[in-house]
Amino acid sequence: MAILFALPGGALVHRPWAVVRIAVALLIYLAFPWSASMDFGYRSRLGSAHAVTLAFTAVGNNFELAIAVATGTFGAISGQALAGVVGPLIEVPALIALASGATSARRWFTSPVAR
Repeated sequence: MAILFALPGGALVHRPWAVVRIAVALLIYLAFPWSASMDFGYRSRLGSAHAVTLAFTAVGNNFELAIAVATGTFGAISGQALAGVVGPLIEVPALIALASGATSARRWFTSPVAR
């Protein structure tokens, strides 16, 4: 796994704007389904805990698999491998920020509907 991160590492340094473009796309990719799921949970009166579970399930990714497939298909120093490596580097801080947002959003949720 370390090799999969190390080989495209030079591209991270030499192509910073490519990394920024990938990062912005990934942030949008994570924020949209998370927000839509939180909104669905709110409108469905699921309660905060269920809405957050739904939202984080919606943005769950398999970046390790993406890195392996991109590397195997396009090569270890390809742009696709670079995008696969940037994914986990962006995902972790983004998910921490979304967890903070979920904590802040708790005040808008009521108790879940009785079943």
